[in-house]
Amino acid sequence: MKLLFVFILIMAPLMSSCNNLNQPLDCSDIYQQDKSKPSGVYTIYPMGGRSAVQVYCDMATAGGRWTVIQRRIDGSVNFYRPWDFYKMGFGSAAGEYWLGLDNMHYLTNKQQKYELLVDMEDFEGKKVFARYSSFKVGAECGGYILQVSGFTDGGAGDSLIYHNGMKFSTFDKDQDLWPENCARKFMGAFWYNTCHYANPNGVYRWGADNSLFAVGVVWHHWKGYDYSLKTISMKIRPVQ
Repeated sequence: MKLLFVFILIMAPLMSSCNNLNQPLDCSDIYQQDKSKPSGVYTIYPMGGRSAVQVYCDMATAGGRWTVIQRRIDGSVNFYRPWDFYKMGFGSAAGEYWLGLDNMHYLTNKQQKYELLVDMEDFEGKKVFARYSSFKVGAECGGYILQVSGFTDGGAGDSLIYHNGMKFSTFDKDQDLWPENCARKFMGAFWYNTCHYANPNGVYRWGADNSLFAVGVVWHHWKGYDYSLKTISMKIRPVQ
């Protein structure tokens, strides 16, 4: 019995180490395990052993290691969804998806600090970005409050700072500061204020379209309210 106890004590760190290697927290962990891994779909465990979720890992942009938390590329997924979908996540990591507010909260509330990169492209092929040195999503009990700061301009302008400190809203859970429902009015879901400069989860509308004001995939400081972007992706990684 004593020998068995000693064996368990010796093996516990090894088993724990192997478990950590097999259950990466994010794409940065995957990169650290093998720096030759290409961009693509991988499995991470934001909340531990039973929280497996597929994500797209960007291993190429600005040093790689990015965990994509939101992506729009072709309009194939409907983003006008209720609260529970935004809480848990939806879509396909190989295409368009939303990682889920719970996953974002657990990832960004670990000991390490996370940064955010927002890549976007218009239908003319021009690409720009906005980068933030600090990104954090609060707990559900507080409304998943967004904390974002440290802006660096890659041509997109800063359309996100207006949303800093806001709770997340959907058409069935209104937590914005407008008397009406921003998510319902602008057919999306986001950290709306009164209402938005950024609407990345809006309706995919194929470029310039002023028939319905600001309901598209909008980044106001780059293309204004009447232009819906071709692609936009939000991605995070630990700050080194």
